[in-house]
Amino acid sequence: MILEETPYVRPSWDEYFLEVMHALSKRATCSRGRTACLIVKDNQIIVSGYVGSPPGLPHCDEAGHLMKKVVNEDGTISDHCVRTIHAEQNALCQAAKRGVSVDGGTLYCKLAPCRTCAMLLIAAGIKRVVAEYRYQQGSEAEEMMKSVGIQIDYIHDEVLAYK
Repeated sequence: MILEETPYVRPSWDEYFLEVMHALSKRATCSRGRTACLIVKDNQIIVSGYVGSPPGLPHCDEAGHLMKKVVNEDGTISDHCVRTIHAEQNALCQAAKRGVSVDGGTLYCKLAPCRTCAMLLIAAGIKRVVAEYRYQQGSEAEEMMKSVGIQIDYIHDEVLAYK
């Protein structure tokens, strides 16, 4: 009996980098999101980051969440964990510590960046964002990024909200 093999189909670059992002998210230390990101230039990973507390401070997984009330754009109030640094912020800090320019890079992430992260990405020169999902507080961030020419591509056009 001869087994017929189906031809192997390599993942696209976007699919590949999103798979790497999922592996990175396993290092995240806040159970609310377990998100990560990576920044790529010329199809090469140059830096990555995941949700976690600043070095030397306790992580959510160790000390629990540090919750604050946040007023959302639609006027609703939600709880937000402020113990950790967002994945995008951690990636930009890693690039700064190592002297790596992210100018012109593409960011791959689970959730579209929040307003603060969007401002940092704009300032750092990111040109494209590939997000698996929209973020519950992300419409203002999306408008800002688009207004300066950052291309935003969503894999799923739904909002992923925390429990």
